Amino acid sequence: MSAILPGAAPPVSARRMIAVLGIVAFVAGVLVVTAYEFSLPQIEANRRIALTQAVNAIYPTARTRRTYVLAAEGLAASSETLPAGQVAYAVFDENSNFLGIAAEAAARGYQDIIRVLYAYSPGCQCITALHVLRNNDTPGIGNKISKDREFRENFRALDVRLTPDGSALAHPIVTVKHGTKTEAWQIDAISGATITSKAVGRALNESAQTLVPRVTADLKRVSQAGVAP
Repeated sequence: MSAILPGAAPPVSARRMIAVLGIVAFVAGVLVVTAYEFSLPQIEANRRIALTQAVNAIYPTARTRRTYVLAAEGLAASSETLPAGQVAYAVFDENSNFLGIAAEAAARGYQDIIRVLYAYSPGCQCITALHVLRNNDTPGIGNKISKDREFRENFRALDVRLTPDGSALAHPIVTVKHGTKTEAWQIDAISGATITSKAVGRALNESAQTLVPRVTADLKRVSQAGVAP
């Protein structure tokens, strides 16, 4: 048994150290949860504002929208602005005229998940606009999907017509090498940013393959006058 030298502090037991660490971890956890719960309303408010801004970017005359969730049985109206799952927003102008559908799409790019909001017009059966919600791919290269004028031209009338039975896209959306686009359902990639361009194509194809048949089958109900967001 080792002796304690005069004036030296007694050794701290392992149990006491574990207890102190446990208390510190508990207090830290409580503080983190409290901070999250306190800031959650503001986070949700910021997300709603960001969504409204994104919808207005692809539908400049938008004033109201109605939220739908894609369920197994079809499109289900939702009272939540930001519900979980695959979501579609029916968009209306100030006179309650139906403008089209806004929907999110996502796929992995070079470094991270790329998220976009796109406009689908049942009238032309095409995608008419694209707004990038999130893109952390290589600065100066990957972010060209937001700025490159030629790339954005792909989304003025991107063909998403359905098969005769209405079950799927007649032609899947595909991204092709820059300068080789020949069809209305193809996306002309950005030179030097092929991976990011292909991610946008995959995201739109995966979303539209599910969304467009559901919207088409339920268009009469979906296109009815909207409610304020």
